[in-house]
Parts: sequence; C-alpha cells; structure tokens
Amino acid sequence: MKEIALYTLDIAQNSITAQARHLEVTLAEEGETITLTIADDGKGMSPELLATVSDPFTTTRTTRKMGLGLPLLRMAAEQTGGSLRIESQLGVGTTVTAVFQASHIDCPPVGDMAGSITLLLQGAPELELCYTHKMGEEQIGLDTRQLRAELGEAVSLAEPEVVLWVRDYLQEQETLLREHKGMKA
Repeated sequence: MKEIALYTLDIAQNSITAQARHLEVTLAEEGETITLTIADDGKGMSPELLATVSDPFTTTRTTRKMGLGLPLLRMAAEQTGGSLRIESQLGVGTTVTAVFQASHIDCPPVGDMAGSITLLLQGAPELELCYTHKMGEEQIGLDTRQLRAELGEAVSLAEPEVVLWVRDYLQEQETLLREHKGMKA
C-alpha cells in the first residue's frame, strides 16, 4: 500500500469484519509525526491471537492463509522510525495505532483520506463512524451520528447524494486544513 489512507481502509475493514458497530479513525499530523489511530468495539482478540497478529502467516480468514494488512502497516511505520501498537480485549474491541516519522524518506503520503472515509461509509452505512483529522491545533471531523440526526433514519448514508456530499465536504475541509497549516508555517 502506498498511502496511509489505504492502510486506513484495510484496518477499518478488519473492524467491520469483527462486527464493530462503532469505529473511530483519527489522523494526527503533529510536528514530525503522523499518527493513525483506528479504534473499534468489535469482537476483539484473544491474548494468543494478539501476540501473533502482526505475523503475515496469521489470519482469521478461511479463504486464504495470509493476512498482510497489519504486517504491512507495521513495516511501513517502522521503516520511518515509527511504530505500531495493537491493543485488544475479547468482547471489547481493538485499537491500532501507527506512528510514522513524517520527515523520513520512506514515509508514505497521507493520500485521499476523504475518499477512504467515504468508501467506508458507503460500504457500511450502518456503522457509527467518527473521523477526526488534526494538524497541530486545528482539526476537522465527521460523525455519522450527526449526519443521521440531520437526515433522519429514513435516509441511508449509502445514498449516492449523501456519499457525494460527504466526499465533497471532507475534501473541502481537508483543503482548508492544509491551507490554514500553510499560512501558519
């Protein structure tokens, strides 16, 4: 994977597979670090699975014998001098935190987070999704609970008009956030 946004999709898909109903995605760009945190309330992992989960030959899938999402994320973070931490408890959920050193030549670009969040929303409209992107003191966000309150329960968040609005809103907010950061620098 070549972008942090694509790692986000992969790890979030693990959360959805683990029957998460709530998902929090936080991207924090602060100083020389980029921190991606994905927290869910899914099934969680046993201590035994947690101990081996970043091994590429550990997977819970029955369709193939390899799981590359977490091992690749670990490798990408560690190549920059960063780290990967996974916390999980059975019946409670899982939190994955990847830290990248932004100035390192091997640091992947953030990529299209608006597109990734929109795709998550479209693929799992029942999910309570909270996305926050922080840059120093500034931040933007999207919370599906607010969208549902505004739209009402009769409108699916997977409706094309809603999906397009969310994508455009997030892209606009990301642009403003980057422009504001540029003005402060």
